[in-house]
Amino acid sequence: MKSKLTEKQILNAPESQYMSAEQLEFFRERLLDLHEITVTRIMGAKEQLDSPMDYSDPSDRATCEEQSNIALKIVEREQKLLPKIKKALENIRHGEYGYCLESGEPIGVPRLLARPTSEFSVEVKTLKEIREQQYKN
Repeated sequence: MKSKLTEKQILNAPESQYMSAEQLEFFRERLLDLHEITVTRIMGAKEQLDSPMDYSDPSDRATCEEQSNIALKIVEREQKLLPKIKKALENIRHGEYGYCLESGEPIGVPRLLARPTSEFSVEVKTLKEIREQQYKN
């Protein structure tokens, strides 16, 4: 049985090993860990929201309400991440992980290490963001 790859080994690997079975397994495990962490954060935030608020002091009540708002934002953000994680895991199963959905070019190991749910190369994502800004204005 081969030992697991490290980030450093993946970063230093030749291009010919891009999205090899070992690299795919590394990212699959990373995505599974991210899924578990995300679910844990959602559960923790929901528990915080479920705890009763019984404060007679207005400043305590305001603090608690602010904490509840933060918890709600965490839940919203993390719940948006779960489908992205599942999609990335599906892409691994189908042999499509690590390649830009639009250009078909490799996304790149550094980008995937920073954001394992990436679906677009940096170039394509940058162009998409520029277009979004143009449509907003």
